[in-house]
Amino acid sequence: MKEIVGGVLLLSGSLLILVSAIGILKMPDLYMRMSATTKASTLGVGFIMLGTALYWESISITARVLVIIAFLMTTAPIAAHLIARAAYLDDVPLWPNTQIDELKGKYDKETHELS
Repeated sequence: MKEIVGGVLLLSGSLLILVSAIGILKMPDLYMRMSATTKASTLGVGFIMLGTALYWESISITARVLVIIAFLMTTAPIAAHLIARAAYLDDVPLWPNTQIDELKGKYDKETHELS
């Protein structure tokens, strides 16, 4: 039974990473590409790690997997936010069909503070 559940987790994680790779190719601008890759790849790597921990059934491996997942879930969104903020400050263009730019007119580019 553990092989089936572990295999499903590994396959699901691999499919999510594939979706992330397709998102890099298909999304029209930097901000959407980062959103697709950050969410899908973080969840995909988490599923692969859980499948690995389930397969090996070792407390030391499970502890490492949980630490890796916690680290990844903590750092990936922060890194994506910082990259998007730096891109916005450098005037990387939004996709022309973007409906809402919530920071337009509210962000002081001199002090880097919201007004």
